[in-house]
Amino acid sequence: MDIPPPPGPYAPPPQGQAGQAGPAGQTPYQQWPGLYSPYSRPPVNGFAIASLVLGILCFLPAVGLILGLVAFAQIKRKGERGKGLAIAGSILSVAGVLLLVIGIVTGGASAFMDGFREAARESRQGAGAFPVDKGGCFDAPDGKLDSMKYAFEVANVPCSGRHDGEVFDSFRVNHIRYPGDDAMAELAEARCTDRQDDYVMDSWLDPGGAEIYFFMPDRTTWRRGDRHVTCIFGAAEGARPLTGSLRRDASTLDAHQLAYVTADRAFDRAFSTAPEEELVENDLEGHKRWAARVDKGLAEQARQLRAHDWPARSRGHIDALVAEIGEGRKEWAKAAGASDADGFSEHHAAGLGRVGDKSAVAARKSLGLATTSPRDATPEDGPESGLDEDHGSGAAV
Repeated sequence: MDIPPPPGPYAPPPQGQAGQAGPAGQTPYQQWPGLYSPYSRPPVNGFAIASLVLGILCFLPAVGLILGLVAFAQIKRKGERGKGLAIAGSILSVAGVLLLVIGIVTGGASAFMDGFREAARESRQGAGAFPVDKGGCFDAPDGKLDSMKYAFEVANVPCSGRHDGEVFDSFRVNHIRYPGDDAMAELAEARCTDRQDDYVMDSWLDPGGAEIYFFMPDRTTWRRGDRHVTCIFGAAEGARPLTGSLRRDASTLDAHQLAYVTADRAFDRAFSTAPEEELVENDLEGHKRWAARVDKGLAEQARQLRAHDWPARSRGHIDALVAEIGEGRKEWAKAAGASDADGFSEHHAAGLGRVGDKSAVAARKSLGLATTSPRDATPEDGPESGLDEDHGSGAAV
């Protein structure tokens, strides 16, 4: 014997569709009048959540208020939860709108945005990012590199025109702790000075009164993560701004020019190691060792010049240069073996006249290189490199 299901408001009708009458004695099926039955928990309205988040963060308060109103309508229609969240979000959003209006009237919003932009700039600069890359040129706010405090003050400009500075290198300081202002300046000066010749490989280039500057971290920016030093060529105090790039390396020289200046550097490195004591009588042995280094440098220069395949327009000039270098080596070798200061001075003077500068002018001209020897400069013209190495900026990046 079949036992019929007990009557109830949710018993399925044996015949017909939901809500239609069945056989006598049975209650029809009743649909729940809504999206959610009492046995399923309705979700929290998403607009209510968004309204509360925007209200708490005080970010786009007008949007938070609109979302709150939308949430009220959806909660009422769908039976969702989150009415309290929508109320709280709307109240906070209204407060945010009022604060924004007050800020605009009083100028507080402008001050806030200025502070935000300043913090963003400091954050970027704290990572050691100088806004000008190697080979780039820029202008300082007042035309003075040694008075700059922040790197974001500079303005990128083409190197072909006038400019205050040209970046020629940068490096990271790997100290665990900040070494101190003086130690940092000494490190920056030493490394930037060493690296200038890799950027300006042609020692005969007239730098136009350029000096070496550097941007380095201070104690404050070091704490924010700044570890980079930027090496810069800048105009000397009172001099005109720089014009044109000083860069003379593999990126700007052709193969023949690069081969020539590379050979030249073999001699220049040796010649630049002269003793600090200028009087031969006070350091004869030191001068003799220097003469031996110059002899060796000239030999390496001649070897590299002979090894390169020069264009027809330059071969005769290069041959003459190599011959002159050979004659000069004889004098430098004699100076290195001199028994007294007078003998050294005699051969040193003769050797200076035979370091290849006379023949080099024609060779350089045929290759499109500078034709004025730095050894023709008078003492008033500055150091042989033409770059003052005593100027640096302790300003922080």
